Amino acid sequence: MEQQYKDEIFTKRVRAGKRTYFFDVKSTKSEKDFYITITESKRVGEEEYEKHKIFLYKEDFQKFLDALDETVEHIQKQLLPGVAEPAPPAEAEKP
Repeated sequence: MEQQYKDEIFTKRVRAGKRTYFFDVKSTKSEKDFYITITESKRVGEEEYEKHKIFLYKEDFQKFLDALDETVEHIQKQLLPGVAEPAPPAEAEKP
């Protein structure tokens, strides 16, 4: 049976050592709603991968971002105070 809807809309891959993270935007069957899947893929053999997936729905996006920001900030400021935070992206100079 052929899919009638476009399931995967966007994907972003992040390689991190032996792990790869995928952030995928997918549509529902009605194509009127969207959600994110976050997948951690880790090689556990020559051609074998272990995968873990989280589904994140639009009503939870802001809560998830807030919690992630707060968690990263806590680590950077409380647990790793000697480690410099990454610099914000440089803005284009105005003439």
